[in-house]
Amino acid sequence: MSGAEQSQDDASIEVAVIGGSGFEELLLGGATTLPPRESRWGTVPEITVGDLAGRRVAFVPRHGVGHRLPPHRVNARALLWGVRSLGARVLVSSNAVGGLDAALHPGDLVLTDQLIDRTHGRADTYFDGEEGGAGVQHLPFAEPYDRRLREIALEVLTRSGERVHPAGTSVVIQGPRFATAAEADWHRAMGAQLVNMTQLPEAALAAELGFAHVNIAIVTDTDTEHGDTESDTSVTAERVFAVMAQARPRLSAAVAAIVAAIPHGYTPAPRLSPEVVDRLLASGGRP
Repeated sequence: MSGAEQSQDDASIEVAVIGGSGFEELLLGGATTLPPRESRWGTVPEITVGDLAGRRVAFVPRHGVGHRLPPHRVNARALLWGVRSLGARVLVSSNAVGGLDAALHPGDLVLTDQLIDRTHGRADTYFDGEEGGAGVQHLPFAEPYDRRLREIALEVLTRSGERVHPAGTSVVIQGPRFATAAEADWHRAMGAQLVNMTQLPEAALAAELGFAHVNIAIVTDTDTEHGDTESDTSVTAERVFAVMAQARPRLSAAVAAIVAAIPHGYTPAPRLSPEVVDRLLASGGRP
């Protein structure tokens, strides 16, 4: 389905929400599920569409139901094109992250503002010069996330009593393994406060599509940054999911509060030519 083939209901969608590890469901009023469909970049997963905080929202769990996709196998190009083609212009994403700073504690929320890419082999652009594309484009990406949306998110989350940090640099590793203690030291030396496996290429692809994007990172562990692998807060998959299970109601409420506060019709200044992005959207439905 191309942008021109959207239904009237789909065209009213303003906000897309991508749920990270442990955040596979979002309660939406009048929810319907759009079945998987094909795109030039592969299969667009199921998308749940419904109402949240008075807005029309599309929700997708990044790793699929049951966390079946490891980080390097998430088809971010198909997923993001799928929600963008429904009309969404604002993206709210969530990620489980490890903390690399003593000020960050499990359960804290962080509004990520910067990224360091340590992934490899992932399809990280829509404009890769393939036949039928829109040529090569060089994305301005100094600020991966939307500053105004971060300000809005900080205001509403602080008002709700959340322990939220206004900014944080995340180093994005390949996964699915966690970092070694030496790598964690290196990441801190880079200036990172967070470590994650999926914020890239997702954020760059969202920027290419013209999304206004805000990210909520949930600190689930302190990784190995303190050199104490026997610590109660050392990283394991079980710990990550346990923290996320406790944080899920808070995260759902945080997403709803942010969605409610986003100005109607909000769009960022374009990073790429709108004509180029429109051609991309229109052609993406042809596998």
